[in-house]
Amino acid sequence: MTDVAFLAVALRAARPRALGALLRYFRDLDTAEEAFQEACLSALKNWPKNGPPRDPAAWLIFVGRNAALDVARRNKKLEPLSNVEELANPDNPESVLADRLDDGEYRDDILRLLFTCCHPELPATQQIALALRIVCGLTVPQIARAFLVSDSALEQRITRAKARIASARVPYETPGISDREQRLHAVAACVYLMFNEGYAASGGEAHLREPLCEEAIRLARLLLRLFTDEPENMGLLALLLLQHSRSPARLDASGNIVLLEDQDRGAWNGALIAEGLALIDKAMRHRRSGPFQVQAAIAALHARAKHPSETDWPQIERLYRTLELQQPSPVVTLNRAVALAKAEGPLGALALIEPLAPQLSGYFYFFGVMGGLLMQLRRPDEARVAFDRAIALANSAAEAAHIRMQLDRLSQLHADPSSRHA
Repeated sequence: MTDVAFLAVALRAARPRALGALLRYFRDLDTAEEAFQEACLSALKNWPKNGPPRDPAAWLIFVGRNAALDVARRNKKLEPLSNVEELANPDNPESVLADRLDDGEYRDDILRLLFTCCHPELPATQQIALALRIVCGLTVPQIARAFLVSDSALEQRITRAKARIASARVPYETPGISDREQRLHAVAACVYLMFNEGYAASGGEAHLREPLCEEAIRLARLLLRLFTDEPENMGLLALLLLQHSRSPARLDASGNIVLLEDQDRGAWNGALIAEGLALIDKAMRHRRSGPFQVQAAIAALHARAKHPSETDWPQIERLYRTLELQQPSPVVTLNRAVALAKAEGPLGALALIEPLAPQLSGYFYFFGVMGGLLMQLRRPDEARVAFDRAIALANSAAEAAHIRMQLDRLSQLHADPSSRHA
């Protein structure tokens, strides 16, 4: 890994911890963000020369805090603080304070930051968008993809959310029990979307960002500790564990995507599967079904199938019908169409997704699924148009390569004379 790449990874990993602590100090989102950015600039200047500190997050917290205080003092025409390069020295007295920032405080800061962003003063979409931007450090295009909106519309949501928090003087403090319960749904949704971004990255060369998945799982565990009897929290953690269990088999040695039906199930993580199955079984006993539990039940059916042919696709399709009622979404309907194609064939599935075209016109998976269904129906010209559109919308090199493989198969199909009479 190059020095630049290492710095980018280190700064991204430290972001939620450092930003959470800075927000606790300053109780203002804009000030905390500016302090973090100043600390990152100092890191880019100092770390290549002096080497990274023992604790990057603690270094960023202290440098960011002092930089922000320095700005405040300059504005009041006071003397600036000492040179931030001194803070990079491991022997600096302030490094002792860094050692006291243990994992427990970091975890509290991240959750506190999530609950702060998901304040009921904000509409739900603004809560989640703000949390994903501030806490997770996701880019505007990445979050816009999750909401199926344009970048500009998403940017406006985040701007409005920050302004509303500032005008309402939202306190940065650990919410009480009633406040936590009020904000839990939005916080859980943030954790879920954070995992999704790691599970199928929407930018760059990497298709998987495992550290982001693991951080989402860690936060889901913390939520379950806060709300031990909440079945949706059990469902959320079960879903993430079951999905993550397949990570070792999702890409081949060349980094190409391996579809679920072609994955080596022996490579799936058995410990994660066992924990996920136990959690979803426990959640179901509460008899209070919710979207995360339904999705976890779908993942459990995949996990319990020792061979692709043993997958209970009719039951998966029925579960997606339930999910459509609980959480209507064109993406849910698209997933139901995939299950319907497996259970009954591509014709009904294609009829189900065709009306979704206006809503999913910028969604990679829609055109990938449509191309696959058209290819099964021996309609190669239409399939090629769909696949070409999918490549244009691909979020990673792996996604684009996977669609090109489908185009190669399509060319072979088109060259087969028997396909023209199908």
